[in-house]
Amino acid sequence: MNENNRNDNSRTSASEPGTKSPQNPKATILVVDDEVELCRALSKLLRRNGYHVLTASNGEDGLVMLRQNEVHLVLSDLQMPRMGGIDLLKAGQVISPATEFVIITGHGTIETAVGAIKNGAYDFIEKPFSTTTTLNVVGKALEKQRLLAENQELRKRLEEIQGMDNIIGNSRLMQQALDIARQVAPSTATVLLTGESGTGKEVFASMLHRWSDRSRQAMIRVSCAALPETLLEAELFGYEQGAFTGAVGQRKGRFEMADGGTMFLDEVGEMTSTTQVKLLRILQEGVVQRLGGNIPLDVDVRIIAATNANLEQLVADGKFREDLYYRLNVINLELPPLRSREGDVVLLGNFFLQKFNERNNKHIGGFTASATEALSRYSWPGNVRELENAIERAVVMSRDDFIDSPALPRSVVDGRQRFDALSLPVGTTLKDAEMALIEATLESTNGDKETAARILGIAARTIYRKIQ
Repeated sequence: MNENNRNDNSRTSASEPGTKSPQNPKATILVVDDEVELCRALSKLLRRNGYHVLTASNGEDGLVMLRQNEVHLVLSDLQMPRMGGIDLLKAGQVISPATEFVIITGHGTIETAVGAIKNGAYDFIEKPFSTTTTLNVVGKALEKQRLLAENQELRKRLEEIQGMDNIIGNSRLMQQALDIARQVAPSTATVLLTGESGTGKEVFASMLHRWSDRSRQAMIRVSCAALPETLLEAELFGYEQGAFTGAVGQRKGRFEMADGGTMFLDEVGEMTSTTQVKLLRILQEGVVQRLGGNIPLDVDVRIIAATNANLEQLVADGKFREDLYYRLNVINLELPPLRSREGDVVLLGNFFLQKFNERNNKHIGGFTASATEALSRYSWPGNVRELENAIERAVVMSRDDFIDSPALPRSVVDGRQRFDALSLPVGTTLKDAEMALIEATLESTNGDKETAARILGIAARTIYRKIQ
């Protein structure tokens, strides 16, 4: 390296008066070129725009610089003695995989420069280069490098968090919920999980089971809203042969299957009064009786229940048994909505990005600053479930290396709630108003009847029946 290059390296990175600040003022750029004057001019331009600049007069010295410094971007001439730009690119990717490369090319070498891009270079600039083009390419290359570095850090954090049973969240409210879960998991106490639809109640139920002494036995899941009363009772309690039309043989119920393990009752507020009475008996006496049978069967089952309904209000309205409510609500664990979990949206977004990259055989590196801002600003009325759906859509729709805001749902980009106000003229019948509300809610959930039912506070079967 010549004396001029050594002097260049010793200069400060402070911007000169009257220059614009770059997108990444702390970025270090290594300029590698055997033409001293070009190298000096390019270095001066970059310093004027606030970058820290290192220089080397050949590829071998460039590799030394890469080993000794944290370099964000390399601007390398294509044709140099001893080691050209392509060889420097290939070796540099091994030494410093996070560093981006831009190739400087002269006339008649465009085809070779395109080959450099195929080998991993971000872009190329032609001699004689223009100030505007050079700064644009440098800015975009550094933006890509910054996004990749940020997403790599997020992945590390995700790996640490996923070691805690796949619960993603660093926010204070989520950590408080996890602390309660860790404390109650080893006990035999009944747990009632509450919170808005899509906040992760089933994930927490699975975690409580895995952290308990019952983890070697089965955890049985039942959605109390998915089945009509007669089928739900048959599923929960089992039946004897001939108990009802079609009962051609004996069948164990879910409580018998869960003996020694855990029963997860999702949407427990949808249970009918008859089923509530039978569930109360199991909680009080530890026995279950099959439909059509007379013999009580002992079962040792820990119950975890979940609801997004206000059970206290249902008790006040006479729709839910007060004694059952107190039996279920021994430990109440309320899961926070996503809009209250500061910082968790980006973590979850990257978790789902990895998931859907694998499913769709894609290699999207992360989110642009614009997309990250949109994800963080939106209030997520559908919580984690809505975020997951949004990221899946973005992965499928994106054609770029990073997800930008246009790939996200319009409601997320606009920063508005998915659920708009519904206006009805005076004189609308209750039947028509009900159908209008159901249709508007289905539209807001993209036709997802289960989610729409949770939002409306009714059973999914009610929606199925009304839209037929």
